[in-house]
Amino acid sequence: YGGSFRLIYLADPLLAPDSFSFKKFFQLCGLTSKSPKEVKDVFQILDDDNSGYIEESELKFFLQRFVPGARTLTDAECKGFLSAADDDNDGKIGVEEFLIMVQS
Repeated sequence: YGGSFRLIYLADPLLAPDSFSFKKFFQLCGLTSKSPKEVKDVFQILDDDNSGYIEESELKFFLQRFVPGARTLTDAECKGFLSAADDDNDGKIGVEEFLIMVQS
């Protein structure tokens, strides 16, 4: 998932701190057009501790999973990302929640 992400990341001024839009990012990187299995594969990469969930601490490094050296997400961006995806309000994002978020 590396090469095209780098160009998108470097060319997109909306990725300045506190301007991250997960919907725009998913569209720009082509994740919205991937199969459910491919989206779940991306989820596994983001789930750094293999807990079956993406926790707020893992969201902070979301962009770095796509582009090495990218900035970390701010606390406000992490909380916004989490609240947008966490349908069952358990404080973390499960694989099905992530899939729904990407495909919405």
